Amino acid sequence: MSPTEPRSPVSHRKLGIFGVVALVAAGLIVGTGIRAREEQGSKLKEWTDDQAVPSVAVTQPNAKALNSTIDLPGRLEAYYRAPIFARVPGYLKSWSADIGARVKAGQVIAEIEAPDLDQQLLQARADLASQQSSAKLSEATLNRRKTLVASNFVSAQEIDERTADLSNKNAAVRSGQANVERLEALAGYKKITAPFDGVVTARDTDVGALINAGGGSGPAMFVVSDITKLRVYVNVPQNYVPAIKIGAKATIALPEYPNRTFQATVEASSQAVDVASGTTRMQLGLDNSSGELMPGGYASVKLNLQRDSAPLSIPASALIFNGSGLRVATVGPDDKVLFKTVTIARDLGREIELASGIAADDRVITAPPDGLSDGDAVRVVGAGAKGKPATASEKQAPKS
Repeated sequence: MSPTEPRSPVSHRKLGIFGVVALVAAGLIVGTGIRAREEQGSKLKEWTDDQAVPSVAVTQPNAKALNSTIDLPGRLEAYYRAPIFARVPGYLKSWSADIGARVKAGQVIAEIEAPDLDQQLLQARADLASQQSSAKLSEATLNRRKTLVASNFVSAQEIDERTADLSNKNAAVRSGQANVERLEALAGYKKITAPFDGVVTARDTDVGALINAGGGSGPAMFVVSDITKLRVYVNVPQNYVPAIKIGAKATIALPEYPNRTFQATVEASSQAVDVASGTTRMQLGLDNSSGELMPGGYASVKLNLQRDSAPLSIPASALIFNGSGLRVATVGPDDKVLFKTVTIARDLGREIELASGIAADDRVITAPPDGLSDGDAVRVVGAGAKGKPATASEKQAPKS
């Protein structure tokens, strides 16, 4: 076709159709791209919002008692202990039992020389002899006067006076006899004897020492202790007292026997709380028939606890302490944070026994992140989660 010839109408129509198709295709491409961008932005926003929710690990409180015993310091004491003081003043004449000596009841362990008391006893006996002589004379005089009553040589008044005089003299004799017996009893205390079978655990006197009567003027001369059985005294904190029953068993450990333990039994409780320490004193009985243990020594006492219900325990990392007090963060059924105030029963290091504040079915956050508040949404991961959701590492950001 020559250049001067007009173009065919069919060619113009094809060009128009091609242009429309190209325009529609371009519109579809642009619309699809915009929609893809919108969907990508929506997914990115959803992923970003999802990542803003903190992931936490939770655990349920352990209802099993972590430790059914409690370790406390204790002190050993002799089951019977008698500080011995002198009943009479004087000077120590001799002693026969030193510390560590085993003695029997009634055995003489020392003797006191008391010259003043000896002289008083001699004087009392002389006074008694004089009073007895006076009483005999008065009785003889009365009997002679009575023989003269029939001859009216003496009056009834004189007989009455002589009778009364004899009564006074007899009363003086009884008084003198009592005084002699009192001094003889005191003289008997010049010999110091052991009150029971035991061991002399202290001696604070020596030959020639001045002895004062009574227990308020110095230390005891001797201390005798029965150590075949020992008392173990331990101060128990008030909140553990109900869990320790009379008759409960305890294990005693001593520093001088590092590889051995001894068994004791709770025998008594003071049934009162000391205001200063907040503890109750308890007494345990410990057999020491072998004599290996020494009174006055330190002991570590492990007491068995008898509780009606086991306390709940949580990891120590779950505790939060701030201006609101001591709390833990729990996760509710709606996966939102709920703080609960708790009180500690025992701190066992990595585990904490709680006295109150949480229930056995609570989900406690083991390591709560900073900035959590009541009502915050969290994502529970790990064994405490419902089902098995993907962890944060498993969720990837959508590709742009």
